[in-house]
Amino acid sequence: MRCTDKEIFDNEIIDSIIKQSLVCHLALSKDNTPYLVPVSFGYDGKCLYVHTAKEGKKIEYLESNNKVCFEFDTNVKTIEHESVACKWTTSYQSVIGFGKMTEITDFVEAAYALNQIMQHYSGKEWEMTEKMLATVKMWKIEIEEMTGKESAMKLF
Repeated sequence: MRCTDKEIFDNEIIDSIIKQSLVCHLALSKDNTPYLVPVSFGYDGKCLYVHTAKEGKKIEYLESNNKVCFEFDTNVKTIEHESVACKWTTSYQSVIGFGKMTEITDFVEAAYALNQIMQHYSGKEWEMTEKMLATVKMWKIEIEEMTGKESAMKLF
């Protein structure tokens, strides 16, 4: 990270940013062509979980290359300056990471993954059935590297 004074080293803060985020921006690549897509997600402190339709562009990209980059951001606010345009800034916290995304085919693991997504948004546990899971593909992102960053947070 170029601006080391903005780097977040505390893993609890990084986890908190992920848990506060409503969207994961997921970057994929196929044949040297990038694809960035917002996705719903779950996080258990070790892995990220995502669901997709049974077919589509994300799956085409993942079949070609399962290496992904992901981004979360929260507490985003524009900080204005009354008279100097170049002194406007943005206050935020973010996490960027890299990992490998693999399809989950085991029912128990897929149910766990979908439950992680539902817990993230609803705050409660759900019982998953084979019928529910038959309509989606479940994916796990094994996190290989992750860094956090915050900018201008003292201005909140």
